[in-house]
Amino acid sequence: MTGSSPSLSAEQGRPAVLAFALLRGAVAAGLGVGSIAVLVLALWISSPASDSSPGGALHAAAGLWLLAHGAELIRADTLSGVPAPVGLVPLLLAVVPVWLVHRAARDVLVPEEGRPVPSAAGAFAMVVTGYLLVGAAVAYYGRGGPLSVHLPSLLFPAALVVAGAAAAGVWTAAGRPVGPPPSWAPVSLHEALARGRFREQAGTVCRTAAAGVSVLLGGGALLVAVALMWHAHPAQESFVRLAGDWAGRVSVFLLALVLVPNAAVWGAAYGLGPGFALGTASTVTPLAFSGRPALPGFPLLAALPAEGPGTVLNWSAVAVPVAAGATVAWFTVRRAAPPGAAREDAWSPRETALAAALAAVGCGAGTAVLAAAAGGPLGTRALAEFGPVWWLTGAAALAWTALLGVPGALLLRAWRLREPGASTDEEGEAAGNTEPVPASVPVSVSAPAHEATSRASYGSDRRWWLWSGRRGGGDAAGAAPGSEPDAASAGAPASRPAPAAAASTPVAPPAARLSVPDRDESFEPYDFLPTDPWHERTARPEGAGPSGNS
Repeated sequence: MTGSSPSLSAEQGRPAVLAFALLRGAVAAGLGVGSIAVLVLALWISSPASDSSPGGALHAAAGLWLLAHGAELIRADTLSGVPAPVGLVPLLLAVVPVWLVHRAARDVLVPEEGRPVPSAAGAFAMVVTGYLLVGAAVAYYGRGGPLSVHLPSLLFPAALVVAGAAAAGVWTAAGRPVGPPPSWAPVSLHEALARGRFREQAGTVCRTAAAGVSVLLGGGALLVAVALMWHAHPAQESFVRLAGDWAGRVSVFLLALVLVPNAAVWGAAYGLGPGFALGTASTVTPLAFSGRPALPGFPLLAALPAEGPGTVLNWSAVAVPVAAGATVAWFTVRRAAPPGAAREDAWSPRETALAAALAAVGCGAGTAVLAAAAGGPLGTRALAEFGPVWWLTGAAALAWTALLGVPGALLLRAWRLREPGASTDEEGEAAGNTEPVPASVPVSVSAPAHEATSRASYGSDRRWWLWSGRRGGGDAAGAAPGSEPDAASAGAPASRPAPAAAASTPVAPPAARLSVPDRDESFEPYDFLPTDPWHERTARPEGAGPSGNS
């Protein structure tokens, strides 16, 4: 629409751009409804014993699409005749509408030739409005079907989920900025945001919290997988009993697949300690499986532990929160004290502990939100509570990650910033060919420079040129009373005798003793080479040097 008028001004194109944003939101909602409707209709067509009309399949698709947004459905067809609520949201199914509305809000703000870019607030409002208009139409269509929507749940949490996804899309299109706080915010917050160190720490806290939540979910999924393998036979029997034909088995498999993230959250809640509820009268924790569970037949529920007190295998689930706490500590210190960083460049212990504590708070909040989304009612009476208790699960995640993450971060920081010791000084003393001596002890001569270089390079007291078997004359005479025997017997001639005045001179510091002395005219640096007429001629003092070779 705007591509045909490239000369459109910003004032003239503003209504068209807002209408385009409204249309993008409606299209995103229509794509979500259409994808679920196509899947439901395909299963309905392939079912040989379908007892409903195409309208019933479309009503079921509309109810599933609303359920994916967090809306609560009312199931009218029950055995007791009393309408039963259905509030357990398949989390994997919820990914589709959230991603669609996020992409719609992001793409509206992408500049295109001939179309002015709307403001962020205008794009957000139009996309959300277009999406909710389609949602209202779908809810109106499904009110007479087997799964009608509970109207208050359309505002919370369904509308809130749509608004949050659209806001994330607008923020992504803007480059994910961390803008200035509002004018009514405290001055200290403005000053903190102006500092680069604060932004760095805030980013570290967010990444660490996300890593902690990811480890909890991964650990929960691992617990569920191990439990399913342990109870493979009951899970297979439940799967076969629910559906006899292949279309029904595909439906059960797809339903189990979209509930896998829910099972991962339940496994994380189990490892954290609070566990989850199987009705109003039963709770499953690592310590015990108590009460009378109200269990519908479903393959994922076959992975539940045996009823009664927990065993050592059940208690081993505590490894999940321990791994999450270690992850919080590791991700915090990875930025607070990177490997090889100087002590003055690392964060202080207070900053490190505060970052780990805030990451633990974020991990607890994220876990609580996921626990609230992963559970919900499946009916009345005994099935009114099904899944983890969100506030208990969030509090347990906060406690585990804070009690393990904060001390772990401080210990890891101290380990990375530990002092390397006096190894450098010891190597320097070894290179000086002698042990440190007091300043009052007199010596006659210091080690030659080539000996110091050899000891520093090879780290030992052995001289590699001694293997030539050649020794210069006058070694014993040239050796001073205070020098080492090896220095007197080396292939290189010994140093010149120290004068009498120098015998009583105090020893210089190690840095002075490492200085290169005056080179001796009879020094033979290539004594280890094979002896031939040229070497024999140049090895003699009178033939060495340029004057001897001329």
